[in-house]
Amino acid sequence: MSQGADIARALATAVYRLEQVSDSPELDAALLLAHVLKKPRSYLISHREKRLSGAQQRDFNSVIARRARGEPVAYIEGFREFWSLRLAVTPDVLIPRPETETLVERALRIIPPGADWTVADLGTGSGAIALAVASERPRCRIIATDISPDALSVAAGNARLHRLDNVTFRVGDWCGALRGDRIEVLLSNPPYIREGDPHLSAPSLGFEPRRALVAPGSGMRWLRDIIAHAGECLIPGGHIVLEHGADQAYAVRDMLIEHDFADPGHEADLAGHARISFARRRDGS
Repeated sequence: MSQGADIARALATAVYRLEQVSDSPELDAALLLAHVLKKPRSYLISHREKRLSGAQQRDFNSVIARRARGEPVAYIEGFREFWSLRLAVTPDVLIPRPETETLVERALRIIPPGADWTVADLGTGSGAIALAVASERPRCRIIATDISPDALSVAAGNARLHRLDNVTFRVGDWCGALRGDRIEVLLSNPPYIREGDPHLSAPSLGFEPRRALVAPGSGMRWLRDIIAHAGECLIPGGHIVLEHGADQAYAVRDMLIEHDFADPGHEADLAGHARISFARRRDGS
């Protein structure tokens, strides 16, 4: 059986193929070769002269071809790290983004350690937000909802993987899935990209579920729906925390004020963009 290239040569060839489609071709190539070899990335550094087997070379060529067509590394590997949790991801769910950890941080500042509150995550997708909060606040009851049964199947599998039994999953459309529940904290990262946004032309976004990215009404439809109905399930004094586009922060604040939420504020992500908005339902309202 013929052998493949050594690790150094295989990586160099892959980087060359990915330079036109990726902002991080070296990282992508290393992640995918480590995935094929079932080794940590450090192995690639210490074994640069080791030759790939013929089968390993074919497998590596295959995954590099997928990446060269724009398919995200997370879908090729089948997982993404989020809040120290390794989460399975499939094309049924949006790939969790690092900036969404800012939403989790805000939620954890609201929820006291040891609290036994009820927390809802609307549009849970892979379960990233719900499971991150569940792992940090084990006494809380987390309700994770999504309109897609396939997405909920991925999220429930991730909960089992991490043995997080304080999360329940429901099929439903935004606050409509919470009828009869009394929620202390409502969290959501809904679709908020407007149709026709130039960012949608990025090759990698073509592989992600469009319904999890794009919202009607200049990208504001689902944010508006959530805010309009949040008071029906939040307890008086309950909190709402939302992710949105960096250019939507003031529009979201205005909607929160319009629906009589108190103390609206913004949280910036690591890039300094105001992507998280939060507020509190007025006591007695």
